[in-house]
Parts: sequence; C-alpha cells; structure tokens
Amino acid sequence: MEAGEIGGALLFLLAVAGAVAAAVSVGAVDFSRPLAAGAPLGFQQAVSWLIGVLDGTSSAAADVYWAWVAVRAGVIAPVLQVAVWACMVMSVMLVVEAVYNSVVSLGVKAIGWRPEWRFKWEPLDGADEEKGRAHYPLVLVQIPMYNELEVYKLSIAAACELQWPKDRIIVQVLDDSTDPFIKNLVELECENWANKGVNIKYATRTSRKGFKAGALKKGMECDYARQSDYIAIFDADFQPEPDFLLRTVPFLVHNPEVALVQARWSFVNDTTSLLTRVQKMFFDYHFKVEQEAGSATFSFFSFNGTAGVWRTVAIKEAGGWKDRTTVEDMDLAVRATLKGWKFVYVGDVRVKSELPSTYKAYCRQQFRWSSGGAHLFRKMAKDVLVAKVSLSAPMLAFMPLGGGI
Repeated sequence: MEAGEIGGALLFLLAVAGAVAAAVSVGAVDFSRPLAAGAPLGFQQAVSWLIGVLDGTSSAAADVYWAWVAVRAGVIAPVLQVAVWACMVMSVMLVVEAVYNSVVSLGVKAIGWRPEWRFKWEPLDGADEEKGRAHYPLVLVQIPMYNELEVYKLSIAAACELQWPKDRIIVQVLDDSTDPFIKNLVELECENWANKGVNIKYATRTSRKGFKAGALKKGMECDYARQSDYIAIFDADFQPEPDFLLRTVPFLVHNPEVALVQARWSFVNDTTSLLTRVQKMFFDYHFKVEQEAGSATFSFFSFNGTAGVWRTVAIKEAGGWKDRTTVEDMDLAVRATLKGWKFVYVGDVRVKSELPSTYKAYCRQQFRWSSGGAHLFRKMAKDVLVAKVSLSAPMLAFMPLGGGI
C-alpha cells in the first residue's frame, strides 16, 4: 500500500472517531441498544464508563469531560472552521474559473477565433523541397515507452511517417521496458525503420529513475538532442497525423515568444464502454473549454504531457525535466510560464490515442494526476507568488495546481 493511501486511511479513521465523539457529546447518538446487545460479551461496564466520560454524567470523569470540552472549543473547532473556510475559498475559485472559461469558450466559438489571429502562422518555405530544405528547423521526436507491446509499432510508425525533410528530423525512442522480450521487439522495429532511411535512435537506461521525466531528461542529454530546435513529444499510445509538424511548428518558427504548441487529443476507443464515454466527456470539456480559454486569452494553460511541440531553449531555460512529482508536464509548464514564455493551443490539430479501458487503470491515472498536482502545489506555491510576471499568470497557474488538493 502506498504511503499516501495509508495516510488517507488514518485520516479517515480519525475523522470518523471525531465525528462519533462529537455526536455522543451532544447526545445525538444513543448507545443503549448496542450496549444491551453487548452485555453478554462482558464489555457493558467499559462502554458505560466511556459514555459517562463523554456526556459528563460520571462524577469521577467530570474533570476529564470539561477538559475535553475546553480542547474541543478552543482548539479543534477553530481549526475545523479555518479548514472549512479554506475549502470554501478554493471551491469558489474553481467555480469562478469554470464560469470564466465557459464564457470565454462560448465567445471563442461565437466569433470563430483562431490562434492565427494572435500568433503568426505561415507555411514553411518548402514548396520546392530541395530549395526549401534549409528553411526547416531540426525537430526531435521523443517517444517514451514502457512495456508497450500492443502499441509500440503504431507509435513508432506514426512518428517515422511525419512529413518533414529526412535530414531535419530525428525520432528518438526512449524505451524503459523491463521485459527483455518487448525491449528486443522495440529495438528491432527501430532497426527496420533505420534501414528504410529514417533517422531513428533507440535509447534505453539501466534504471527507471524518474520514470517518464527521467527518460525525457536522459534523452535530452544526447548531442543530437541538444542541437535540435524543437522537440515533439508523443506517448506510446499516441499516433500523430503525417502533417502534424507542418501545422504546429510554424507557430514556433514565426513567434519567438512561444515555447509550446499543444494539440488536442482524439480517442479511438471512446465508444467501447460507459467508462470511456464518461472520460471522453471530461476530456472534451478540458480541451474545448479550459485549454481553448487559456490560449484565447493568452493566459496560462498546462502542457498535457504528449501531443505537443516544445522549443528546446524554453525547456532548458525553465530548468529542464524534473522528476520531483508525477506531473512532470505541468511542472515544466508552470516553470516556463513563470519565465515569461507563451503557449498556443491548436484545437483543430488532433492526435489519436487510447483511453484507459478498465476501472483500475483509470483510477491509477486519476490518482497520479491528482496527487501530483497537489504535490506540485506545495513545491511551487511560493515560486508562483513571488514570480515577476503579470498578475494573471500566478492566479491562473494556481488553478490547475490547486485542483488536485
């Protein structure tokens, strides 16, 4: 059992015990029936003494009772009151954020706003491939994977088929698989594409320290990674369309203040069960409302961890990938925002992926995201507050961080 689960269970038990004690002290609970039922078991006197302590009817326990009342009124009640008010404030913040994002999203849809209205976008000068080849920046495509037997071929093939000059793109497969059989299959697949003329690199590690963040960080230590201008990241279950780079990279080329171009996710299994349908509904809200509003108002919105293209310099300036939380994508996005970088969300560019199809996998995913956001909030709250950026940036950065608390 995880330490967080143990702590949560203990807090739950303490909350139940406190609620029972409070109910007994005000006479809201009658133990006469369970006491009568337990008489044959021999604990009637012990329960009677405990009730006497809590309700003050036992003269011998009167001092203990009034001491408990004093502690409850002077310590426990004020602490609970502060906690309730803090929860109310954060709930109001989330409601305000949801209303604001919804209004902005409706406005965006009504006027037909597009990212090109704010950020320059022009196709790269590559109509003549030989002449325009020099105008294409060097792009590194990173694919972190871990024992991805079912989808490794699809993701590698999709990355290798991206439309981009062959000498200006590098596909880097970051294989953290622990199964030797799967590792061998992935390496053979990379060799097959290399034999077809694709510049593909197979990278592995001796340990999985830092998990995905550690793999991405290790991948950026390669010489060819340092020389790249932009880095596209796709999880192993994501398959971009061939024109993905042609539609996203121009935002980075023509707008030096932009650090990230985030695309939207689409799902190939969203109709397989009620669970996947509900997940799709929540993701639709996230992309159509939250991400759209953040991009349209030129405010903070988080990197989704995949289906995005980063400016290499921005990653380095923000401090690179860190494995201190399980939400390394949000961590990097917040740090880049506090450095003054801008993000662009392009909702008309979609990348196919898969939703967790089992309840267990879904719970793991949600626990990782929620606990990671809360952990990151504790680590970065001070940095967000003292950051020398516009007032809106810290306020909007607090929203996704606080959402996991």
